[in-house]
Amino acid sequence: MKKISDSTIRRLSRYYRSLDQLIKKNMETVSSDQLAEMDGITSAQVRKDLSFFGTFGKRGLGYNTKRLQSQIGEILGLHKNWRVAVVGAGNIGRALVKYEEFSKQGFQICLVMDADPEKIGTSVGDLITRDTRNLKALIKREKINIAIIAVTANAAQKVADQLVEAGIKAILNFAPISIKTPPEVRVKSENTAIEIEALSYFLTQK
Repeated sequence: MKKISDSTIRRLSRYYRSLDQLIKKNMETVSSDQLAEMDGITSAQVRKDLSFFGTFGKRGLGYNTKRLQSQIGEILGLHKNWRVAVVGAGNIGRALVKYEEFSKQGFQICLVMDADPEKIGTSVGDLITRDTRNLKALIKREKINIAIIAVTANAAQKVADQLVEAGIKAILNFAPISIKTPPEVRVKSENTAIEIEALSYFLTQK
Protein backbone atom coordinates (compact mmCIF):
# COMPACT_ATOMS: atom_id res chain seq x y z
CA MET A 1 0.00 0.00 0.00
CA LYS A 2 1.43 3.38 -1.02
CA LYS A 3 2.06 5.93 1.69
CA ILE A 4 -0.66 8.59 1.81
CA SER A 5 -0.10 11.70 3.92
CA ASP A 6 -2.34 12.62 6.84
CA SER A 7 -3.14 15.93 5.14
CA THR A 8 -4.49 14.08 2.09
CA ILE A 9 -6.71 11.90 4.28
CA ARG A 10 -8.02 14.97 6.12
CA ARG A 11 -8.85 16.62 2.80
CA LEU A 12 -10.70 13.49 1.66
CA SER A 13 -12.85 13.79 4.79
CA ARG A 14 -13.57 17.41 3.88
CA TYR A 15 -14.50 16.42 0.31
CA TYR A 16 -16.84 13.78 1.72
CA ARG A 17 -18.68 16.41 3.78
CA SER A 18 -18.73 18.95 0.97
CA LEU A 19 -20.25 16.34 -1.33
CA ASP A 20 -22.88 15.64 1.32
CA GLN A 21 -23.88 19.31 1.21
CA LEU A 22 -24.15 19.20 -2.59
CA ILE A 23 -26.21 16.00 -2.53
CA LYS A 24 -28.64 17.60 -0.09
CA LYS A 25 -29.02 20.45 -2.60
CA ASN A 26 -29.83 17.85 -5.30
CA MET A 27 -26.68 18.63 -7.29
CA GLU A 28 -25.82 15.60 -9.42
CA THR A 29 -22.37 16.65 -10.62
CA VAL A 30 -19.50 18.77 -9.31
CA SER A 31 -16.22 19.93 -10.84
CA SER A 32 -12.84 19.93 -9.14
CA ASP A 33 -13.01 23.74 -9.26
CA GLN A 34 -16.26 23.73 -7.28
CA LEU A 35 -14.95 21.28 -4.70
CA ALA A 36 -11.75 23.28 -4.38
CA GLU A 37 -13.68 26.51 -3.79
CA MET A 38 -15.82 24.88 -1.10
CA ASP A 39 -12.76 23.60 0.75
CA GLY A 40 -10.47 26.58 0.24
CA ILE A 41 -7.80 24.83 -1.85
CA THR A 42 -6.82 24.56 -5.52
CA SER A 43 -8.52 22.34 -8.09
CA ALA A 44 -5.10 20.82 -8.84
CA GLN A 45 -4.89 19.68 -5.20
CA VAL A 46 -8.32 18.04 -5.43
CA ARG A 47 -7.32 16.15 -8.58
CA LYS A 48 -3.98 15.14 -7.07
CA ASP A 49 -5.60 13.83 -3.87
CA LEU A 50 -8.09 11.74 -5.83
CA SER A 51 -5.44 10.47 -8.26
CA PHE A 52 -3.74 8.54 -5.43
CA PHE A 53 -6.73 6.19 -5.41
CA GLY A 54 -7.60 5.79 -9.07
CA THR A 55 -9.56 7.58 -11.77
CA PHE A 56 -12.69 9.49 -10.84
CA GLY A 57 -15.12 11.40 -13.06
CA LYS A 58 -14.68 12.36 -16.71
CA ARG A 59 -12.76 15.27 -18.16
CA GLY A 60 -15.18 18.07 -19.01
CA LEU A 61 -18.08 16.42 -17.19
CA GLY A 62 -16.89 16.53 -13.59
CA TYR A 63 -17.78 14.04 -10.88
CA ASN A 64 -21.09 12.43 -10.03
CA THR A 65 -21.64 13.65 -6.45
CA LYS A 66 -23.23 10.49 -5.05
CA ARG A 67 -20.76 8.16 -6.74
CA LEU A 68 -17.73 10.18 -5.67
CA GLN A 69 -18.96 10.42 -2.08
CA SER A 70 -19.50 6.66 -2.03
CA GLN A 71 -16.01 6.04 -3.45
CA ILE A 72 -14.39 8.37 -0.92
CA GLY A 73 -16.43 6.71 1.83
CA GLU A 74 -14.98 3.34 0.83
CA ILE A 75 -11.44 4.75 0.82
CA LEU A 76 -12.00 6.09 4.34
CA GLY A 77 -13.56 2.81 5.47
CA LEU A 78 -16.94 4.41 6.16
CA HIS A 79 -18.75 1.50 4.50
CA LYS A 80 -17.68 -0.67 7.45
CA ASN A 81 -18.98 -0.76 11.00
CA TRP A 82 -16.33 0.04 13.60
CA ARG A 83 -16.76 -0.80 17.27
CA VAL A 84 -15.48 1.98 19.52
CA ALA A 85 -14.66 2.21 23.23
CA VAL A 86 -14.38 5.44 25.22
CA VAL A 87 -12.07 5.40 28.25
CA GLY A 88 -13.04 8.25 30.55
CA ALA A 89 -16.62 9.11 31.54
CA GLY A 90 -15.97 12.77 32.33
CA ASN A 91 -17.36 15.73 30.39
CA ILE A 92 -15.47 14.97 27.15
CA GLY A 93 -16.10 11.23 27.29
CA ARG A 94 -19.82 11.66 27.94
CA ALA A 95 -20.13 14.18 25.12
CA LEU A 96 -18.38 11.81 22.71
CA VAL A 97 -20.67 8.91 23.64
CA LYS A 98 -23.71 11.07 22.92
CA TYR A 99 -22.35 12.50 19.65
CA GLU A 100 -24.80 11.18 17.04
CA GLU A 101 -22.60 11.80 13.99
CA PHE A 102 -20.34 8.89 14.97
CA SER A 103 -23.05 6.28 14.47
CA LYS A 104 -24.12 7.88 11.18
CA GLN A 105 -20.60 7.29 9.84
CA GLY A 106 -20.41 3.69 11.02
CA PHE A 107 -18.60 4.27 14.33
CA GLN A 108 -20.58 2.48 17.03
CA ILE A 109 -19.60 3.41 20.57
CA CYS A 110 -20.44 0.26 22.47
CA LEU A 111 -18.28 0.57 25.58
CA VAL A 112 -17.48 3.34 28.07
CA MET A 113 -15.09 2.84 31.00
CA ASP A 114 -13.72 4.80 33.94
CA ALA A 115 -11.59 4.23 37.05
CA ASP A 116 -13.64 6.54 39.31
CA PRO A 117 -15.86 4.48 41.67
CA GLU A 118 -18.44 7.27 41.56
CA LYS A 119 -18.74 7.00 37.77
CA ILE A 120 -18.64 3.18 37.49
CA GLY A 121 -22.17 1.87 37.10
CA THR A 122 -23.64 5.19 35.98
CA SER A 123 -25.42 5.61 32.66
CA VAL A 124 -23.96 7.49 29.70
CA GLY A 125 -26.60 7.52 27.01
CA ASP A 126 -27.61 3.88 26.56
CA LEU A 127 -24.37 2.54 28.06
CA ILE A 128 -23.35 1.67 31.60
CA THR A 129 -19.90 2.86 32.65
CA ARG A 130 -17.60 -0.12 33.26
CA ASP A 131 -14.54 -0.44 35.49
CA THR A 132 -11.19 0.07 33.71
CA ARG A 133 -9.74 -2.66 35.91
CA ASN A 134 -11.53 -5.02 33.52
CA LEU A 135 -10.38 -3.10 30.43
CA LYS A 136 -8.58 -5.93 28.63
CA ALA A 137 -11.43 -8.41 29.06
CA LEU A 138 -14.06 -5.82 28.08
CA ILE A 139 -12.14 -4.76 24.96
CA LYS A 140 -11.89 -8.35 23.80
CA ARG A 141 -15.48 -9.23 24.73
CA GLU A 142 -16.91 -6.25 22.85
CA LYS A 143 -14.54 -6.78 19.88
CA ILE A 144 -13.41 -3.16 19.94
CA ASN A 145 -11.58 -1.78 16.88
CA ILE A 146 -10.93 1.81 17.95
CA ALA A 147 -10.40 3.31 21.40
CA ILE A 148 -10.84 6.91 22.48
CA ILE A 149 -8.84 8.17 25.45
CA ALA A 150 -10.66 10.92 27.37
CA VAL A 151 -8.89 10.83 30.73
CA THR A 152 -6.57 13.21 32.57
CA ALA A 153 -2.99 13.73 31.40
CA ASN A 154 -1.47 11.75 34.27
CA ALA A 155 -3.64 8.70 33.49
CA ALA A 156 -3.44 8.74 29.69
CA GLN A 157 -0.19 6.79 29.16
CA LYS A 158 -1.26 4.01 31.53
CA VAL A 159 -4.58 3.72 29.70
CA ALA A 160 -2.78 3.67 26.34
CA ASP A 161 -0.51 0.87 27.56
CA GLN A 162 -3.54 -1.16 28.67
CA LEU A 163 -5.24 -0.63 25.32
CA VAL A 164 -2.15 -1.77 23.44
CA GLU A 165 -1.96 -4.88 25.64
CA ALA A 166 -5.60 -5.54 24.81
CA GLY A 167 -4.76 -5.53 21.09
CA ILE A 168 -6.02 -2.09 20.08
CA LYS A 169 -4.28 -0.71 16.95
CA ALA A 170 -6.10 2.63 16.57
CA ILE A 171 -6.40 5.28 19.29
CA LEU A 172 -7.94 8.75 19.32
CA ASN A 173 -6.38 10.69 22.19
CA PHE A 174 -8.21 13.61 23.81
CA ALA A 175 -5.89 13.77 26.82
CA PRO A 176 -3.66 16.90 26.84
CA ILE A 177 -0.45 14.88 26.56
CA SER A 178 1.45 12.97 23.89
CA ILE A 179 1.24 9.23 24.44
CA LYS A 180 3.79 6.66 23.32
CA THR A 181 2.78 3.45 21.56
CA PRO A 182 4.48 0.78 19.42
CA PRO A 183 4.92 1.62 15.68
CA GLU A 184 2.06 -0.66 14.67
CA VAL A 185 -0.44 1.35 16.76
CA ARG A 186 -1.81 4.50 15.12
CA VAL A 187 -2.56 7.43 17.43
CA LYS A 188 -4.38 10.63 16.50
CA SER A 189 -4.48 13.40 19.08
CA GLU A 190 -7.13 16.07 19.51
CA ASN A 191 -5.92 18.95 21.65
CA THR A 192 -8.28 21.93 21.81
CA ALA A 193 -5.74 24.03 23.70
CA ILE A 194 -3.21 23.71 20.86
CA GLU A 195 -5.84 24.64 18.26
CA ILE A 196 -7.00 27.74 20.13
CA GLU A 197 -3.36 28.77 20.70
CA ALA A 198 -2.92 28.68 16.91
CA LEU A 199 -5.84 31.08 16.64
CA SER A 200 -4.28 33.25 19.32
CA TYR A 201 -1.05 33.35 17.29
CA PHE A 202 -3.00 34.35 14.17
CA LEU A 203 -4.72 37.24 15.99
CA THR A 204 -1.48 38.34 17.65
CA GLN A 205 0.53 38.38 14.40
CA LYS A 206 -2.19 39.84 12.18
